Amino acid sequence: MFAVIKTGGKQYRVAAGDVIKVERLEVEAGSTIALENVLMLGGEGADATIGTPLVAGASVAAEVIAQDRGPKIIVFKKKRRQNYRRKNGHRQDITVLRITGISAA
Repeated sequence: MFAVIKTGGKQYRVAAGDVIKVERLEVEAGSTIALENVLMLGGEGADATIGTPLVAGASVAAEVIAQDRGPKIIVFKKKRRQNYRRKNGHRQDITVLRITGISAA
């Protein structure tokens, strides 16, 4: 069984046992959370359930593995012939989740 969830403005297709990196969630490492924004449920050989916009009563349980930071992104701005150059770096805060179960009430 799989689910499509929405968190941090992005959508993720997840199944039990998957490890995903999402935008930072305010939870401690080692705790368990329930993701309620389930957009779609599906399974092997079964019809998919598509929400309008969310599937009623469905949730995805996940364990927080770590609070981490993503790779460094270089932001470089330049305007030619104007002697204008700016270099900046950015690292996004991420949360690493392990999906433990999908429930469709």
